[in-house]
This record gives sequence, C-alpha cells and structure tokens, in this order.
Amino acid sequence: MQTTGPIVRTHESALATNKVLRNTYMLLAMTLLFCAATAGVSMLFDLGRGVGTMAFFASFAIIMFVLPKVENSSAGIWAVFAFTGLLGLAIGPTVQHYLNYPNGSQIVATAMGGTGTIFLGLSAYVLTTRKDFSFMGGFLFVGFLVAVVAMIANIFLQIPVLSVALSAVIVLIMSGFILFDTSRIITGGETNYVRATVSLFLNIYNIFQGLLMLVGMGGDD
Repeated sequence: MQTTGPIVRTHESALATNKVLRNTYMLLAMTLLFCAATAGVSMLFDLGRGVGTMAFFASFAIIMFVLPKVENSSAGIWAVFAFTGLLGLAIGPTVQHYLNYPNGSQIVATAMGGTGTIFLGLSAYVLTTRKDFSFMGGFLFVGFLVAVVAMIANIFLQIPVLSVALSAVIVLIMSGFILFDTSRIITGGETNYVRATVSLFLNIYNIFQGLLMLVGMGGDD
C-alpha cells in the first residue's frame, strides 16, 4: 500500500503530459493551416510588405499583451489563431517574392518540405528517446539574441553573405528550440498547451523563413 500513492501520481502525471502533448499538436496543426490560409489571402489580394509589416507587429502585440492574460482560458485558443493568422498575412509578401522567381514554386515547396522534415524528425527523436534537452535553453536564447542583433545590424550593412549565414544560424537555433520545447512538454516542464503551441509554431515559422532564404538565394539568377 505504501507504493500506491507514488504510482498513482506517476500515472496521473503521464496522462496529463500526454494530454498536453496531444492538445499541442492538434492546435499546432490547425494554426499552421490557418496561417497558410491567411498567407494565401495576403498573396491573392497582393497586400504588400507594408500591410505585412503591420500584421507582424500586431501579432507580437497579441503575444506580448493579450496572450499572457488569456492563456489559461478558452480565449487563449482564439488569441493563438489571431496571432498565427496575422503572421500568415505577414509572410505572404515574402512567399510571393520567391514565387516570382523562375523556379519559385520549387523554392517554396523545398522550403516547406525541409521545414516539415526538420520538425517531424526532431520531434520524433525527442518523443522516442524521451531525452531531456532543458540544458540547451540558455545557449539557445543567447544565440537567438545575438542573431537578432546581427540581423538588425545587417539592415544597415546590407551584406548578402551575412544574410545567408544568419538564415542558416536561425534554422539551427530554431531546430534546437524544437528539441528544447518538445522536451519540456514530455518532462512536464510545460503544462500549458497554448504556450507550447505558440513556441513550436514560432520555431516552424522561423525555420521556414530561413530555408526560403537559403534555398532561394540563387533562384533569381
């Protein structure tokens, strides 16, 4: 009888973790489809980079000021859809830019396929091995901040080689974040599937943008 309590708690913890994981992937799949749909709307109506930039800043206003207040309620789901939908509008002009290349469809399809392969492969690895990648958090965060500072600097420097290098770095860092974020879910470090969805979505979104740059760097020749 002395072991019943710990066993029950362990079983309940496993069930809770599986529920968070299931809800996260379900919401993630729906928001990715919604993001793709709004990106399609952006391209269909040729909204342009100005609207895309405004949508980008609006999306982060939601994640910074709205989501923290509603993430533990059903309203959090709607906030995630608003956030991802706006990011779809934001990325639409970029996707259209690459589609205008002679082999644009191939570039976009390759970036999408590469993004899916990276996400599914890394997620499957964590789920299969059950390894704890929480130790990577600090390194990834610092690396991401350095990359962001370098990208801001390159807006003024306009060094093409640096842009390509930074895209590769972002892909690597976001791949690390997939390991980190998935690990946090299965180890119980993340118990809110709304937050987990946003984290994984941003990883996928940034990997896709990075791969677009890498695959498309010679596509306008």
